[in-house]
Amino acid sequence: MGRVLTRETDPMDASEQSEFELTAKDFKYIQWFMHKSVGIYLGDRKRAMVYGRVSRQLRRLGLKRFKEYRELIESDDNERVHFINSLTTNKTDFFREYHHFEFIERVLKQEWQERGEQSLKIWSAGCSTGQEPYSLISSLYVSGILEWSESLSILASDLDTMVLEKAKAGIYDDESISTIPDAYLKKCFVKGKKQQDGMIKIKKGLQQFIDFKQINLLDDWPMDGQFDLISCRNVMIYFDRPTQEQLIRRFYEYLKPNGILFLGHSESVGGCSDIFHHLGHTIYVKQ
Repeated sequence: MGRVLTRETDPMDASEQSEFELTAKDFKYIQWFMHKSVGIYLGDRKRAMVYGRVSRQLRRLGLKRFKEYRELIESDDNERVHFINSLTTNKTDFFREYHHFEFIERVLKQEWQERGEQSLKIWSAGCSTGQEPYSLISSLYVSGILEWSESLSILASDLDTMVLEKAKAGIYDDESISTIPDAYLKKCFVKGKKQQDGMIKIKKGLQQFIDFKQINLLDDWPMDGQFDLISCRNVMIYFDRPTQEQLIRRFYEYLKPNGILFLGHSESVGGCSDIFHHLGHTIYVKQ
């Protein structure tokens, strides 16, 4: 982000910060810290959101000033992760942006078969609470891809350790069920009984294909080999343009020749159009 400017007065101090102290200098530090640590840029309009989430952490620890919490963030690894988790937004649905799953079933299935791709590797980068990787394995199963592939693995990663725990459990409520088309719901999920009535869970036979890992996209990536498909949807909207381009070029290196990259509806490869060909609907192929 470069040099951070601060100011002496803070219009939020008197009205919105009667319980906790979060000065303009504190907020600038949080902006710098999140950008440096995980590449997320928090604009000035996020000030109220940041105050609300930081307040919960201060209340939990019995602190009154962010300055005191900052000392913990800088000295305690666990508290640093907890702080980052509190400021990352994790909202997703099953089969969100359904055209990507249609592309897998109508286009990629045939292309993979024609190329003789027997070992398929997929990465769901920024998987949040797990709806995306479970949607992916459901699409692969219903389309028949699992019938002819010799091996299949889906890496599902996220920065937030708390949402990853929920993703691993894979249990969802009625609100989540409403976004799953019947063809997938009947074949890929089981309904809960008694205390879990109204809940669903992906079938164990499908869940076994997914490996959940905590990965910071700005750190070194622990994976070996390349992927047939990388899905990183609605993640880069939190990054500035240089970070987005850096990430796109790293994805390029981790994709097989003709590998596919899915992005979110408001995202693009930007200045990396020289290495990716746009197929439409935020679907890109490695050139």
